[in-house]
Amino acid sequence: MKLSPAPREVRLAGVVTAVPSLALLVFGVVVLVNGLGSPAQPGNNVYVESGTFIVVALAFLAASGGLVLGQTWARSPGVVIALIVVGLGWYLLGPSGEPAWGVPIALFGIATLVLLFRAPSRAWALGLREGETETEAAERGGLAGRRAEREGHEED
Repeated sequence: MKLSPAPREVRLAGVVTAVPSLALLVFGVVVLVNGLGSPAQPGNNVYVESGTFIVVALAFLAASGGLVLGQTWARSPGVVIALIVVGLGWYLLGPSGEPAWGVPIALFGIATLVLLFRAPSRAWALGLREGETETEAAERGGLAGRRAEREGHEED
C-alpha cells in the first residue's frame, strides 16, 4: 500500500508562507541598501540587522519550499511561521493601532494555520495511509514506517 503524496492544503500552505518570507527578505535588503548610504551611528550595525532579517527569511523560504515539495519536516516550521505572522498581526491591530494592516496580516496567518491543521494535512504529517487510523499507524511505526517505505523497505 503506497502512501499518499502531500495534500493540496500542505502545498498551498507552502505557497502562503512564502509570501511573508519574501516580504522579510525584501525588507532585509531594503534595510541594507538604506544603511549603506547613511553615516555610521554608535550602536547601530546595519549589517547585523539586515543580515539577521535575510538569514531568517531564507530559513522561512526553506520551510515554505519544503511544504510545497511535500516534505514532512517543513510542517512544524510552517506552523511557527504562521504563529509569527499572527503575532505580527496582533501587534499591528492592538498596540500599534494599525488595524488596516493588522487584520489582513492576522487573517493570513490564521489561514495558514487552518491549512496546516486540517484533517488531510494532519493525517499526512502523522504518516497515515488512506483509511488508516492513528492506532494502526502507531502499530505500524507511523513516520518511521513512512521513512522505511520511501527507502524501499516494508515494515509489515
